[in-house]
Amino acid sequence: MNIDNSNYKERPILFTGEMVRAILCGKKTQTRRVVKPTKDRNGSGCELAPCEIAGEINKSRNFDLSPYGKIGDRLWVRETFCPIFPQDPDYNNGEPIEYDYRADYQHGTRLGDVLGIKKIWKPSIFMPRDAARITLEITNIRVERLNDISEEDALAEGVKKKVILDWPLITRAAWCEFRNLWSGINGEESWDLNPWVWVIGFKRI
Repeated sequence: MNIDNSNYKERPILFTGEMVRAILCGKKTQTRRVVKPTKDRNGSGCELAPCEIAGEINKSRNFDLSPYGKIGDRLWVRETFCPIFPQDPDYNNGEPIEYDYRADYQHGTRLGDVLGIKKIWKPSIFMPRDAARITLEITNIRVERLNDISEEDALAEGVKKKVILDWPLITRAAWCEFRNLWSGINGEESWDLNPWVWVIGFKRI
């Protein structure tokens, strides 16, 4: 499929520190987000349920229903951050001169660390566009049930098989690790609810 991405749109997306690190090292190329009911944009005014959205996306590729955009659109990553301001407040109009990112920040990098000044980390939801260091291009998008994730897709989510025993080698499947990750973020019962989810494939640019 040839996709014209010359007129792409950008949207923000939140990731935890663990997932940011997975993106940075190239292990995470996919994310899942719960599908929420939305208005039919074809003029009917009806609210489409997640199962109806799944049918529209997977059969007709009606990307207008996607809150994350279409193939070729871009997502800029919001993560926990700390703006660094100049010592002279009149310099640069008091705007940040750069940013630190909690996901991979090494304590001792800044003079303030040495002086014992506590860093004030800001929640990812408050990150402005100009502070973002990671931009992703959507390469694929579909809708499926959460529990339908394959082992290959679980690995693309940035998790890996967990070694249970070194010898003989016994590992726990990557999809089990993804289930634990999902439940840790969304609640213990969230996996069993098996919601419809957006499956968004991406590459870092």
